[in-house]
Amino acid sequence: MYKEFFGLSRNPFNLTPDPASFVSTERHNEALAALHYGVRQHKGFVVVTGEVGTGKTLLLRCLLRLLKDSSDIASAYLFNNRLTPLEFYQFMLTDFGLPAAGKNKAELLLEISQFLLSRSSQGLTTVLIIDEAHHLSEDLLEEIRLLSNLETSDDKLIQIILAGQPELDIKLDSFGLRQLKQRVALRATLAALSRQETVDYITQRLQLAGADPQRGSIFPEETISAVYRYSCGLPRLINTLCENSLIGAYAKKLPVVSTGIVDAVAREFRLDPLLTGRLNDPNSECALDSDDVFLDVLSTLGSPSQTRI
Repeated sequence: MYKEFFGLSRNPFNLTPDPASFVSTERHNEALAALHYGVRQHKGFVVVTGEVGTGKTLLLRCLLRLLKDSSDIASAYLFNNRLTPLEFYQFMLTDFGLPAAGKNKAELLLEISQFLLSRSSQGLTTVLIIDEAHHLSEDLLEEIRLLSNLETSDDKLIQIILAGQPELDIKLDSFGLRQLKQRVALRATLAALSRQETVDYITQRLQLAGADPQRGSIFPEETISAVYRYSCGLPRLINTLCENSLIGAYAKKLPVVSTGIVDAVAREFRLDPLLTGRLNDPNSECALDSDDVFLDVLSTLGSPSQTRI
């Protein structure tokens, strides 16, 4: 709708986790490198955690694209974790292209064991990627740990990546899952973007969408500051704010997005910078900025003795 107006070839802030829109920040590069290394070096368990909206699913999609470029790697991607152990094995085998219908748990385990041994004997790599892993029950996490017992004397037959919110770390710290925790070979954590990373993120997203740098910035510096204040550097919220702000600017036939438009979008989505900052990281730069905003609001109301509620 607004693409032609702003001279863009596609939507720069689509909420769909599209690897073509991946912006490489230092944290995301380190996490992607850790995942790829863990798979390639057959490290067994790799865990990546991050708050809601930090880009975990996009990171996994980027990894899957890298893996698909390699003919020696087979991968299964599990995103629905409200499953029984039997459903889990059926889903996994089906994604690997193996027959699973009508088989009991023992038959499924035998099928996956033979599949993994066959691939290992040919020097091939097999990867299981589990998104939203914080939703996994303790029983299912224990099944996954037992699955990792499928190994030779010198190699892991299956590489397992668990990605989830910080609640996953809490689960892995529990006494009942201490055996699984000890098997984790690599860990990566995604955090919100800093103020400068937010500037770079918005700029690169626009460039990937075909924005003409000679035309001038669609998001001026003060507008990006407003986006950062409301999003606290969470990529998903940045995308939401920027996408809807572009629509708002287009509706008003404005060549650039103003801070007023961002403020209006934030109100519409009920984004509270103080709350967002606290939920993401109480010590973050954005959370400190939010305190300043809160104090500014208080100052406009007057001193406690002058203010009536």
